[in-house]
Amino acid sequence: DVYKRQVALISQPAGPRAGRYGRDMQILNSILGAVFGAIMLPFRNWPTLGLILISAVVSVGILLIFKQVSNQERIEGVKRKIHAALFEIRLFNDDLGAIVRSQLDILRHNLSYLRLQLFPLLFILPPVILIMAQLQPYYGYSGLEVGEPVMLRVEVRSPDGGETEFLLDDKPSIELALPTGLELDSAGVWIPSKGEMIWRLVATEPGDYELEVQTAGGSFTKSVRATDQTVRRSPMRVSSVSDQFLYPAEKPLSKSDPIRSITVTYPEDPEVLLMPRWMWIFFI
Repeated sequence: DVYKRQVALISQPAGPRAGRYGRDMQILNSILGAVFGAIMLPFRNWPTLGLILISAVVSVGILLIFKQVSNQERIEGVKRKIHAALFEIRLFNDDLGAIVRSQLDILRHNLSYLRLQLFPLLFILPPVILIMAQLQPYYGYSGLEVGEPVMLRVEVRSPDGGETEFLLDDKPSIELALPTGLELDSAGVWIPSKGEMIWRLVATEPGDYELEVQTAGGSFTKSVRATDQTVRRSPMRVSSVSDQFLYPAEKPLSKSDPIRSITVTYPEDPEVLLMPRWMWIFFI
């Protein structure tokens, strides 16, 4: 009864604008996924080489965009003023007042120089962020190791379709259908406060798998990859538009589905100074 009410409530349309944004994001992710899939195919066994080459190409693209949209004449003018102030310091190195004035001029011109960089950033940052979002599924996670258990989380929508917490007796009827090569390492555990059902899985042999989550409202698949190669991994299958941007590797769930997300806890790339290691390589 709980799930009949749930499906009836959340099957109502979320609105034309939200639906359009979701479709647009799905189409964009599909196109970019195909492009990056073709680019990354030769580098499955040489991930660092692939990342360096992609970074180099992106750098050239950034320079070309910057050249086209920046005011090169004003930038050159500001550079000349900074150089002139530096020469003044050399020429009048025995005049403390002149040195201070020149240093203040350098500071002022540097602020002008930085201001002239802001407008090109409006054209540079969006494509760079999109590229990084597409690289994250390849470099942000490691494949499952054979014999190493991982968590599978299925988050379901609350009975009213909102953020209302479940009661202990609201445990949903969810079953798993696992392919050969994946096995359950523990029975499912229901966490009402989070609306999550959690299992522990283990891969018994390398491969690409697709498990199935079966509910009263339908069946939903989730990809699982147990390989050392650099391939496109999907830690979460999500439903919201913002989450589709962060997790673009798999077709999103619908807003009308009784499941909000399906998560496989892949090992993540270690962080170095607040960023994943692969991002440092990319930026450097």
